[in-house]
Amino acid sequence: MEDEIHTDQIKRRRPPKFELLSGPVCLEFVNTLDDRFSSEPKELLKHYVDLARFGEDTGIISDLQVDRLFAWSMQHPVEAQRALASAIQLREAISEIFYALVSKKPVPQAALIILNQHMQEAAQHLNLVPGKQHFEWKFDTPTNDLFTPLWPIARSAAELLASEQLEFVRACASKTCEWLFLDESKNHRRRWCDMTKCGNRAKVKRFYTRQKKLT
Repeated sequence: MEDEIHTDQIKRRRPPKFELLSGPVCLEFVNTLDDRFSSEPKELLKHYVDLARFGEDTGIISDLQVDRLFAWSMQHPVEAQRALASAIQLREAISEIFYALVSKKPVPQAALIILNQHMQEAAQHLNLVPGKQHFEWKFDTPTNDLFTPLWPIARSAAELLASEQLEFVRACASKTCEWLFLDESKNHRRRWCDMTKCGNRAKVKRFYTRQKKLT
């Protein structure tokens, strides 16, 4: 995916708010509902400001855009709440699609319809502009459209679904995590969203299980 958005090595003015481990922005976005399959999932997008900060952390919108969206959302709270609700709708549609694919289950048609609706909206704000060596796709940068962060997220999901990398989308093997990520390891055998966390906990658990059997 030539135009896929990744989240490493992004210069930030503010300290990052979100833990980014998955690669494509659409998968990072799904993970903003933490502990998704537990009895008490944790919503990380509680306010519109959280959505704007996600856009900043992932680099899909600029610091200046974030500042403007902050200000506009405070002046127009009803519109901000509507944009946040639309973002949650998009996130859950993307989630249903990718978790179905990871589990080798049919993709819910309703979720695909929602993603296509968001993609059609995003396409209206996408322009072909000259770059350094070739033309590039760029989204509009309006100062007061609170739906701005949703456009590159929808495009990221569509591009990943239409790419050869789709087969390497994984869910973390930890049953207390199950975050989505793109396995870009050499042998495509990555099992954990983060080896230093979920992977390490699994190693410790196996160690204590073996020790218990020996005693």
